Amino acid sequence: MANPRLLDKRRKSVKNIRKITRTMELIATARFKKAMDRASAATAYTNRITQLVADLMQTGLEVSHPLLAKRDNEQNATLLVLTANRGLCGGFNGNVIRAGARQWDALEASVPNCRLEVSGKRGISGMSYRGIAVAEGFTQFEDKPRFDEVEAIATRYLNEFAAGKLDRLDVVYTRFLNAARQQVVVETLLPLGSLGDVEKADSASANTPYEFLPSPESILEEVVPTSFKVKLFKCFLDTAVSEQIARRVAMKGATENADDLIKSLSMQYNRARQGRITNELMDLIGGVNALS
Repeated sequence: MANPRLLDKRRKSVKNIRKITRTMELIATARFKKAMDRASAATAYTNRITQLVADLMQTGLEVSHPLLAKRDNEQNATLLVLTANRGLCGGFNGNVIRAGARQWDALEASVPNCRLEVSGKRGISGMSYRGIAVAEGFTQFEDKPRFDEVEAIATRYLNEFAAGKLDRLDVVYTRFLNAARQQVVVETLLPLGSLGDVEKADSASANTPYEFLPSPESILEEVVPTSFKVKLFKCFLDTAVSEQIARRVAMKGATENADDLIKSLSMQYNRARQGRITNELMDLIGGVNALS
């Protein structure tokens, strides 16, 4: 027969774990809402810059920029993998790490010089465990990545690309589509070959005549680097909001499992306690009968 005291002790332990998972679920929900607002705002800003480039192209301007030109002979490539600093978020980190490892193998097979940079402690340890050397790691990005921090990294990539030290930049991250869907993607940010593609083009504004001052060329010189910085920043924002969604789902599942386990342990505890009481009564009745 099970020991009621041990069952009660185990039930109390599960209740304590449930309090932790429930608290983490509520924290992840609050952080998710804030991160989603920032990601939505960045998406609107990115789409507006892309629309501006489309309007510039409609003026008859021949779009030409060093960041848009694809290198025929790629010699140097950088892979940036965006993960989280903490776990307890389901398969969020594992999916990104596996996608990053596959992309790293593909780059090494086609590009002579490859460099790996990882954001997040989980990604750094995961890549190191797979025997892949991490050239540089970033651990300062949490659920609220700042634009100035991402801009410093983006500026370094732009300078390396302009100096010929970087021919290709791939980013592996979890793209935020909506609250119910996130997708691990591998996106090539340098060169910016698809800058003229508009995700949600406004047909009315497309037919509206614009007058660009001082000139479309000078505007393009400012818009293209800014577009790259904003796109990289959006990758970090999507990673942050996707992490909170994954943690909320994981902690919700853990809380529900704890509820089921507490219910099962309570039933076992009650049966064991009732069985022990029954045995004690049987012993008492047997003793009385023996004395009589």
